[in-house]
Amino acid sequence: MEPGARDRNRVLTLPNVISIARLLCVPVFVWLLWARDATVEAAILLGVLGASDWIDGYIARHFDQSSDLGKVLDPTADRVLLIAAAVALLHEHLSTAIDILLWIVLIREVLIAAATITLGLAGARRIDVAWAGKAGTLALMIALPLLLLAETSDTWHSFFAVVGWGFAIGGLALGYYAAARYVPAAREALREGREARIAAEVHG
Repeated sequence: MEPGARDRNRVLTLPNVISIARLLCVPVFVWLLWARDATVEAAILLGVLGASDWIDGYIARHFDQSSDLGKVLDPTADRVLLIAAAVALLHEHLSTAIDILLWIVLIREVLIAAATITLGLAGARRIDVAWAGKAGTLALMIALPLLLLAETSDTWHSFFAVVGWGFAIGGLALGYYAAARYVPAAREALREGREARIAAEVHG
């Protein structure tokens, strides 16, 4: 076994536990918003789940808690949470502008998910998440609860709306920039995956 391989194969790490907890909280968010009509509580939970993405990444980097599972689980949790939040807020019909924003978010997430699955089936190596994509997702996970609060608050409406839209626009710009960079990275990953498969067949 290569040096460090045992560490990369770890399953039970704190970042992985946080990612699993984030996935388990997705139905709770939807339940609060749809069944309980607890908009403020749902917005707070969504904000906490978004912030926890930064926390588990910090722990993984600074406390030697990185793992191969975490590199898959963390972006999966991000994608599931963002898609669930966008669908849930679309159901609320907060405003036309927010609905358009949510559709733009959903289109990107669905395209990235479909591309990831297609590349995996084609034998491409796994592509690490780019910083722009992570930053864009985090910005959107800050923006969505703020925009949700803006629609339910009279006193703080302007503050939540301005800050929320600032994060939303920045998040979309970073997200689509990362998606554009994903195209050449995907070609390289597919080429390397095919070469590795051919080499394995030759040496096997």
